[in-house]
Amino acid sequence: MIVAAGLMFSLAAQAAMDPALIKPLGGDDPDARIDAVNRIAALANDDARNVLNALNTDALYVRPNGDVLIIEDTTAYDPITGETAPAPDDAQGITANNRLRAAVAGALSGLKLFSIDPGQRAAAAVDLLRDADPAQAPLLAKALANERDPGIRAVLQQAIATANLHSPDAAARLAAVTMLGDTSNASLRPALQQMQAKNPDGSYIEPDENVRVAAVRTLAALDRHIAIADFAGKLFYGISLGSVLLLAALGLAITFGLMGIINMAHGEMLMIGAYTTYVCQNIFRTWFPGALDAYLAVALPAAFIVAAAVGIALERLVIRWLYGRPLETLLCTWGISLMLMQTVRTIFGAQNVEVANPSWMSGGVTVLGSLVLSYNRIVIIFFALFVVLAVWLILNKTRLGLFVRAVMQNRRMASCVGVSTGKIDMMTFGLGCGIAGQGGVALSQLGNVGPDLGQSYIVDSFMVVVLGGVGQLAGTVIAALGLGEVNKFLEPVAGAVLAKIAILVFIIVFIQKRPQGLFALKGRSVE
Repeated sequence: MIVAAGLMFSLAAQAAMDPALIKPLGGDDPDARIDAVNRIAALANDDARNVLNALNTDALYVRPNGDVLIIEDTTAYDPITGETAPAPDDAQGITANNRLRAAVAGALSGLKLFSIDPGQRAAAAVDLLRDADPAQAPLLAKALANERDPGIRAVLQQAIATANLHSPDAAARLAAVTMLGDTSNASLRPALQQMQAKNPDGSYIEPDENVRVAAVRTLAALDRHIAIADFAGKLFYGISLGSVLLLAALGLAITFGLMGIINMAHGEMLMIGAYTTYVCQNIFRTWFPGALDAYLAVALPAAFIVAAAVGIALERLVIRWLYGRPLETLLCTWGISLMLMQTVRTIFGAQNVEVANPSWMSGGVTVLGSLVLSYNRIVIIFFALFVVLAVWLILNKTRLGLFVRAVMQNRRMASCVGVSTGKIDMMTFGLGCGIAGQGGVALSQLGNVGPDLGQSYIVDSFMVVVLGGVGQLAGTVIAALGLGEVNKFLEPVAGAVLAKIAILVFIIVFIQKRPQGLFALKGRSVE
């Protein structure tokens, strides 16, 4: 309150406002009051901001003689004379209805166009672009005259054109519709469609034929732009979903595709990786708050090590006794998945926990005028490609990869030449679980983390591996990205549930016709 009063007193030395602008605020005519708000906002100075803030916070009063005052505590400031005095007893508060408050909010938002912060000016311009009206055209024109940033100027020009769509001047409407010929603002469709609509008596709502013709062209261009942006958005989010499925299925491609183990606890390795990320975030938040954005650099190796350690323990204690017995392995790992979920509930609670994106992964980049590509999804796409490359190098260019392929192709021959098959089994299973932990890190950046996180991806992971071809890394990549794209293009048409059912039916039919999947194993691997 003291700060507000100080600001009010500091304005006393500034130029006083025109009585013709301020007095209608104390009257009873609602249209005159709204017109006064817009004319005051067009001044774009501290006096205007002070009056509008006072009206917005119920600090604007009117006396019986029509004088409008800003009253804080027991002190009154007259915006017309610029003088301060004790608050009079006969001043009554000016009541603002919802319509007037909306006009005041829009005017205050418009005043942000004159901020020294370019980001604040850009945000204000975008806000006004959505719902600009003719009354705000003077304010926008003044902001455009003062603006030097080319990007903000372009938005302001579109905002002025949007405001002039409802101008009483046909020439102004025609110029506005023509100027909006390359707009990407989908909220303009109703206004453009209304220009082509008819009244009940058969006459057009838009009386000027030239404006109607221009509106048809602008609407067609807008629809084309929206269709292109929608297609690009589905393509991007399909790749994003495919990258998530790829990270979830890549570890399974090793444990199931190469080793033949039906690991129903694979989803819980994703969950372990996600909770490891959560723990790393909390450690940095508590002990290294200044370096919080770096927690992912620690979470990535930590999630791999923790998930791989759990996988190795699982293989040594349980799975190595069940090789060649797929049904027992399935039932046993399903029971282990339930135990792991309950363990996490006991330690972290049953409620989901939040893993915040680092600041450099927050936000996004806007393309095609309206499509926002979020940074976290872009990073995950490139991270998935990096993990695929790393797995390919491990399996094809390292001694461990050579031993893994040897054991999986002919276990007895590999054992005869001195390869420790038990150790290779343990390391291979640990590698698959560690990769799943990396997938958990990625999933933690897209949403909340909970004990049931892995259950949402286990079925999809098996579908990806089977569709791509058991044991085929390239098939896993193509199947994951393909399923992600198909899912995103089907969802708007059939809904999320029916899209999942359609994909499942397709995979069943496909496997019936081609049991080996997209890519069949060759050579000794078939045996």
